[in-house]
Amino acid sequence: MAVKFFGQFLVERGAVDPEKLLAAIDLQERTNLKFGEMALAMGLISAADVERVHDAQRGEDLRFGDMAVKLGILSTEQMQQVLTRQKNNHLYIGEALVKIGALSSARVEELLEAFKADQAPYLASQVVIPAGVSNPAIWEMTADLTYKMLTRVANLAFRPGPCTLTQTLDAKHLAAAMDFSGSLRGRYLLAVSAGVQQAIARAILKESDVSGEPKEVLDDTLMEFINIVCGNVAAKATQFGHSLEIDPPIIFAENQQQGSVPVEFTALSFPLYFADGEEAELSLWIAS
Repeated sequence: MAVKFFGQFLVERGAVDPEKLLAAIDLQERTNLKFGEMALAMGLISAADVERVHDAQRGEDLRFGDMAVKLGILSTEQMQQVLTRQKNNHLYIGEALVKIGALSSARVEELLEAFKADQAPYLASQVVIPAGVSNPAIWEMTADLTYKMLTRVANLAFRPGPCTLTQTLDAKHLAAAMDFSGSLRGRYLLAVSAGVQQAIARAILKESDVSGEPKEVLDDTLMEFINIVCGNVAAKATQFGHSLEIDPPIIFAENQQQGSVPVEFTALSFPLYFADGEEAELSLWIAS
């Protein structure tokens, strides 16, 4: 896999050692507070308010600040104050490396250009459905909502790869699926590595450590996650003139199981790459 994050690229190039990178990441994480964390630090909301917004976000596609305003927790003016503080305080990893003395600003710029050139073939700044696939706007929306829920619900940072047509499925550690019918028919599948499953489980169960949870509970959290995503997809599909009904989620495959896409489906693959080497893949099987 050639997809890399900037920090990984720097270590592989020998530009920084792993210890310096970890120190820069620690500084970055302490500086770049999420909206809820920033609002909490500013004394505008409580920890209970943060949980209330997070719970509401599972059922509606709204950013934290917009949801907090909708729920009456923040005013529009307060939301803007938090956004301004976030913007003014934001620290990129290159800037963090400069702050801790690992690199000069000039060297960071030089390496950043090399990184962009190296990663250009793998960048997917927006969801683009391959030509010839019917109803591309629906599938773009489905991928976009999946990305948003991985960020908002599971608190995961990742890089999406380009969407491609596929004829196979790699279940990775575990793959969960949900069939949909109505004006469009098909199957939504999310295959995840063990680390991604654990992160989703921590978010769904609201626990910091799920290592002691039985397999059945961890599997249920992945199914609950795709239930959240597909519920949002079905609700938003009406804006595109489609009515979708979703079946209960199932565990579709596991333990690196490989499979072929049935001939009656056109299958789209949306790979996802994580900084710690974990990975996931969204697959949409669209009935002909």
